[in-house]
Amino acid sequence: MREGLLQGKKGVIFGALNEKSIAWQVALKAWKEGAELVLTNSPVALRLGNIHDLAKITGSQVIPADATKMDEIENLLSESIKIFGGKFDFILHSIGMSPNVRKDIPYEQTSYENMLKTFDISALSFHRVLQTSYKLDALKEWGSVVALSYVAAQRTLSGYNDMGDAKALLESIARSFGYIYGRDKKVRVNTVSQSPTATTAGSGIHGFESLIDFSERMSPLGNASAEECAEYCVALFSDLTRKVTMQNLFHDGGFSSMGMSLKAIEQYQKSFEECDCDDK
Repeated sequence: MREGLLQGKKGVIFGALNEKSIAWQVALKAWKEGAELVLTNSPVALRLGNIHDLAKITGSQVIPADATKMDEIENLLSESIKIFGGKFDFILHSIGMSPNVRKDIPYEQTSYENMLKTFDISALSFHRVLQTSYKLDALKEWGSVVALSYVAAQRTLSGYNDMGDAKALLESIARSFGYIYGRDKKVRVNTVSQSPTATTAGSGIHGFESLIDFSERMSPLGNASAEECAEYCVALFSDLTRKVTMQNLFHDGGFSSMGMSLKAIEQYQKSFEECDCDDK
């Protein structure tokens, strides 16, 4: 029998697409630490990704669910309760997509129809999951809900577009619903602000490779990997963090507290030295 930090715990993982996905790594780590899982993603993502391979590895069931549709979320959580034989312990929300980013539409020329879709998929889906879980009383006392965020909720990062607004909304929902869920059910709700990570979704952001390089140079500990983020999420699912709630927790190697690092200064200076322009 596997023994670990999550031995005996059960949870639902939203958003595992392929091996690059943070949700995939969270599922693997949670399983290795003893958890039983239900995996879910949208029907389109299930067709495009490899989630059934992950299900075979972890011995998990896969339930399709579009997180923008209340009836599908309710079916997912109701079926998960049946599979687990009662209430379960944790949920990971790892869902995000911006049509404006995908279509390379600049923020100052945004399509509001697309922006509303961004909010619906990337943030309001989190409220739907929380509201449905609360209504069904799906989570055990001292359960844990974690959503993945990014520092663009607080800082402006060129190219991140309306996803920054969506992440700010996501974090606000965690605080607002975290109060209610904690007060009434003793359930924790937190967001993890992760380093830029080379996932399938992240790679679609304009200039993403440069963003990863910049973040790596700025962070005293370097960027946190998907695997390291998974370990952090597992800690938040565990009983070791029972009194942590309504927090946005930075998991970014120190990036969020930096102004300018020596590595960044050296690279910036190098660009001037190599510049063939008059305005240095």
